[in-house]
Amino acid sequence: MHISQFDYNLPKNLIAQTPIEPRHASRMMIVNRTTGDIHHAQFSDLTNYIQAGDMLIANDSRVIHARLFGKKMTGGKIELLLLKQINSHFSSPNSQFEQWEVIVGGKRLKQNVQFTIDDTNLQGHIVKELSGAKRIVEFDNPLSEYLSRVGHIPLPPYIHKAVDDPERYQTIYNKIEGSSAAPTAGLHFSHEMMLTLREHDIRLEYVTLHIGLDTFKPVTVEEIHQHAIHSEWASLSTDTAKAINHGKLAGKQIVAVGTTAVRTLETAALRSAGVHGSLQTVSEISAKARFDAHGDTQFALSGFVGNTDLFIYPGYHFRVVDKLLTNFHLPKSSILMLVSAFAGVELIREAYAKAIENKYRFYSFGDAMLII
Repeated sequence: MHISQFDYNLPKNLIAQTPIEPRHASRMMIVNRTTGDIHHAQFSDLTNYIQAGDMLIANDSRVIHARLFGKKMTGGKIELLLLKQINSHFSSPNSQFEQWEVIVGGKRLKQNVQFTIDDTNLQGHIVKELSGAKRIVEFDNPLSEYLSRVGHIPLPPYIHKAVDDPERYQTIYNKIEGSSAAPTAGLHFSHEMMLTLREHDIRLEYVTLHIGLDTFKPVTVEEIHQHAIHSEWASLSTDTAKAINHGKLAGKQIVAVGTTAVRTLETAALRSAGVHGSLQTVSEISAKARFDAHGDTQFALSGFVGNTDLFIYPGYHFRVVDKLLTNFHLPKSSILMLVSAFAGVELIREAYAKAIENKYRFYSFGDAMLII
């Protein structure tokens, strides 16, 4: 498929710059992938579209305070955006430092450049230069001792206003630190909505996927199947896998809260179904299974911990997810391709056109879409 099929023009005034209050006050577009019907609702109407006994699966990853400011030993300013930790502090006999992959901002940030982080005694140096502004850096103390005090929440590049409360870029059920960006479909849930779900006997379970900043990068190849997607750490607990299995056997539906939940669940499904044989990566598994219209759906989902490089685009056969709650995504992004795989390319193009016509709010702090 050509990349142009996932492009659209968005007026800049529709990019939400601030979160709506309260969280559950956002609008929600309902897209029926069976009938093609599209209509408009409020997020607070969610329980009208989910049955008692169905299960919501959300990503409980927490955004870390990943933006750090400091100075080079020579005096120049430096900015670090943490992407992922490469090793635990003092975890190896040959390592006396904590090592991270980062994006740097500043001048002449070459290998061996030393720096300090503002308002701390924390020091580090650049170990290796990667592509573009990416670097490997080492710190002389574990960052966990400093991030909550001097780190800043990294907002997406299209948000130009600071949030008054950094917790508004976190879900209310966040638990495990590790993401550089929020699982934004979950930002709509308020404490009031959580109580409403319980009252309607709708269960909420969790997976974890630590989101990297590559989630904002557009796909640049012309034929999307040639895209090499980023890898992210994910986990599905054995207990949650069992709960999903029981729900499926009872005829209940699994509703993924966001594309990261989809990637985690479908990764687990591919591993559990034994599709991969001797293949080593999820992308290889997916390539083999992608156009299997009669894929194995009668299997026991198993828990897992590890990296996923699953790229879901049109033609993918979904094995776990029955409904998808998501936001409106960037043009040419891999997550827009995932949504298009779930609902159909033409239906999503129509839905996005109607969202623009009706002035929905887009992206991280924007409105929701429920695909049923």
